[in-house]
Amino acid sequence: MAAIFWKELADHLGSKRFFILSLIILVVAGTSVYLGIQGFREDPQSVGEYAYLLLFTTAQSGLPSFLSFLAFFGPLLAILLGFDAINSEFTRGTVSRVLSQPIYRDAWINGKFLAGLTTLAVVVVSIVLLIFGLGLFALGFPPEGSEFARLILFVVVAIVYLGFWLALGILYSVLFRQTASSALAAVATWLFFTLFLYMIAGLIADQLAPVRSDSTASDLLNNQNIRDFVLRFSPVALFEEATLPILVPTYRGLSLLAMLTRADVPTSPLSLGQSLLVGWPQLVGLVALTSVCFAAAYLVFMRREIRTS
Repeated sequence: MAAIFWKELADHLGSKRFFILSLIILVVAGTSVYLGIQGFREDPQSVGEYAYLLLFTTAQSGLPSFLSFLAFFGPLLAILLGFDAINSEFTRGTVSRVLSQPIYRDAWINGKFLAGLTTLAVVVVSIVLLIFGLGLFALGFPPEGSEFARLILFVVVAIVYLGFWLALGILYSVLFRQTASSALAAVATWLFFTLFLYMIAGLIADQLAPVRSDSTASDLLNNQNIRDFVLRFSPVALFEEATLPILVPTYRGLSLLAMLTRADVPTSPLSLGQSLLVGWPQLVGLVALTSVCFAAAYLVFMRREIRTS
C-alpha cells in the first residue's frame, strides 16, 4: 500500500488541475481574510479576545467568510481527486497489470484514498497556516493556547468533511465506467447539497410552519427549527454546525432567532470541551458519512470483475 500511496500522492500534487483549483481557493480565501484584517485595522475595537478565530468567520465587502468558502468550494477539490481514481485505470486498461503485481485489491483502493486524503490535508493545513501568518503579521501578537487548539480542531473537522467528498468521488468512480459520468454525478450531488437542499428546506419549512405578517416569535422559531432539521441531511450544514462551536466560542447550537426570543441564554464564551460537545453530534455524522461512502466503494470494488480490464 505504501507504493500506491506515494505514487498517487505524487500524481495529485503534480497535476495541473489540482494546482489551478488550489490556487483559486487560496487566492479567494486569502482575499477574504485580508479584507477581514483591514477591517480590524480600521476598527481596532472589533478585535476581541478571539481575534484569530474571527479571521475564519468574518465576512467582508460581500465576500463570504473562509468557513463558508471552504464549505462551498472545498468539496470541488475533493471531488477532483476522486471522481476518476478507479474508472480511469479501467479506461486505460492498467488495472489488471497493476493487480498482477504483488499488490492486493484492498491495498490499491486504500492507498488511493489515503493519498487523496493526505493531499487534502496538505492543502487545508497550508491555507490555515498562511492565514495564521497573515494574522500574526497584521495583529502583532500570537494567539492564545485555546485559540491555537481550536484551530487544530477546525483543521481536523475540515479534513473529515473533505474526506467525505473524496470518498463520494471514489464511490462514483467505482460505480460508473466513464469518468464523465462519475464527474457529472459527483458535481450534481455537490450542487444538490450546497444549493438545492437549502431551497427545499425553506419550502418545507414554509409549508409546515408558514410565516405571515402576524406570526409570533414562536411561529418564526418553529419555521427555523424545521428548516435546520431538513438541512442536517446535508454534509455542508453538518460541517458548518460542527465548526461554528469551535470557531465561535459563544455559539451554543442555537440560531440567532432562538437567542433573541430567550432571555435566559448566557453569552459568555464556552470552554473548548463544552464547545466540542455542542458540535459533537454533527462531527459524528460527518465521520459516519465518510465511513459509509468509502465502505460502499470498497465493497463494490472488491466484488468487481477485473479480468477483462
